[in-house]
Parts: sequence; C-alpha cells; structure tokens
Amino acid sequence: MSNKDLKVLFIGGTGNISAAVSRLSVFRGVDLYLLNRGLRDIEIEGAKKIVADISYFKEINNALKDYKWDVVVNWIAFEADDIMRDIELFRNKTKQYIFISSASAYQKPPENYLITELTPLSNPFWKYSQNKIECENILNHSFQSEEFPITIVRPSLTYDTVIPVPFGGWTEYTIIDRIKKGKKIIIHGDGTSLWTLTHSEDFARGFIGLLGNQSAIGNSFHITSDEVLTWNKIYEYVAEAAGVKANVIHIPSDFICNIDKSKIGTLLGDKSYSTVFDNAKIKKYVPEFRAIIPFKDGIKQTLTWFDANPERKIINNETNRMIDKIINAYVRQ
Repeated sequence: MSNKDLKVLFIGGTGNISAAVSRLSVFRGVDLYLLNRGLRDIEIEGAKKIVADISYFKEINNALKDYKWDVVVNWIAFEADDIMRDIELFRNKTKQYIFISSASAYQKPPENYLITELTPLSNPFWKYSQNKIECENILNHSFQSEEFPITIVRPSLTYDTVIPVPFGGWTEYTIIDRIKKGKKIIIHGDGTSLWTLTHSEDFARGFIGLLGNQSAIGNSFHITSDEVLTWNKIYEYVAEAAGVKANVIHIPSDFICNIDKSKIGTLLGDKSYSTVFDNAKIKKYVPEFRAIIPFKDGIKQTLTWFDANPERKIINNETNRMIDKIINAYVRQ
C-alpha cells in the first residue's frame, strides 16, 4: 500500500517531532487526520482536524465512532492507562497502531555502547522511561493475545523547535542567553561521552515508511541519525550557532544530580552514558531512509526558528539560579 492510499489518524501531530512527520505525510499524499485539543498555534496545511481531548473517553469514543483507520499513531501516550484506553478505542478499527516510546527505555547503564532493538529495556533511574516500558509490555501482550496490530517506535533525542541540551534548553532559550552573555554553562562529565542527535525532518523520513507497512506489525524500531558526537562537540556547535564561543565548566553527573534531583532521570537515566544506535533494522524495513541533516546545520535552523518570534525566547530565572548554584557548589569544594 502506498502512502497515497492510507487513511491515518495522528493523536497529537503538531509537536516537536510529530509536526515534521505530519507535513511529510500530507506531502506524500496521506489522508491525514489530526486529533488534538487545538491549542497549539501550528497549522498543518492539508490535514483534517478532529478537535477533542483524548483524555475523555466518552468524548473521544463519540468523536471517532464512525471512523476506521489504516494507521493510528499516538504521539502523546505516556502511561499504561493511555494504552489501555487506546486498545479499547481502536480494537478492530485500525490495521496498525504505532506507539511512540523512547530510546531512553533501553538498558541503563548500558552493557554495550551500540544499541539495537534487541537491547534490553531497563531504566532504574527515570520514571518516564519506566512508564514507556510498561506501555510497551501491555502492547506486546495485546499483540500476542489478540493480534492487536502494534508497531513500536523509539525516538532518541530528536529536535527541531527545541534546543536539545540538558541545561537551560529544550523549550527554554536560557542556555543561548547564557552563552551570548559569556556566563558559564555546564557540560556533564568530561564531555567526551558519545551521543546521537536527530533532526525531526530526518526522523520523519524513516517514520513515513512504517505507515501501513504490514511487515512492521509486531516489531519495534528506533530511528536516529548515524552522526555521533561528543557532548563537547554538541555544545561547540550550539555556541557556534549562537555566534559566540561558550564559557564551559565540566561537572560530574553525580555531583549535578545530588544538587538538582530533577536531572537524575535525564542524566543518570540517559545522557551521562555514551549512546550510539545501530539503524540497520529501520533501513531494512524502510530502505530509502537516510538521515541527511548534520547537527551543525540543524541547530542553526532551530535557533533561526527561535529568532523568528521573540516570544519563543523564554529565559527561566529559576533555571539560571540552579545552574549558578551547581557551579558555585562545585567551585567551592
């Protein structure tokens, strides 16, 4: 089945990762429906809208009762209850259900630097990842017990309209403001651990080939770039995109997490380890997939997006205070 023959429902579809997939889906001729609350100021031209709140079962069940789908993708399912609801909603109403999990679900600490889809799922540090694992377990059981047609996709750190660094980034502009002002920024560890960053448009090129792909039923995939960078190089490219050189201090992840407990998941459960992905499986199932946007270029696109609207440049004073607190404590020891 070609993309042009597909009737697809995206639950979400306007976020940092999913918006690029939505746009490419429409471009490829997918009959795309977006189910969300209509709160984001993002227009996906060519997509049909279903405005409803997925968290209200009766409302959603009524809104979707007359539809059947070739593919349903839930971009915003995070907990077991979300999955149980979706199985009830879409049982016998879709030929494929794609769950967006997370590569952070892979074993931490890793036993091997190279991650494949056969790498065990285990993350004792991060509740977010544990919830994703539980969701996967429920879906795999439903596939085995009732042939609910699942495909699981595990994005890693994927960016477009976010700044993909653990301190003062993501939806904040704090890290860029600090860099431009010459303030110290933190790199966890010695900055030499390896990491993989993937632009949303590259992710979309792999993901689109899974839509309606019946050979993908019952399978899991990660979709990432093949570019591997140290965290030192990542921050160098971020600073270069900001037009200045960063004033860097390296601080061990354990030290950081002793002060800022909120970083336990994202550091000890994720970014403090080298993470390199073997993309052989997605390339086998989607032979045309290639990631073509290097981070050096992609982060410039991201900062251009922030520059286009000053309201996007959120500087969080609490984040600044925490960064300074960690730095001051480390320097004083």
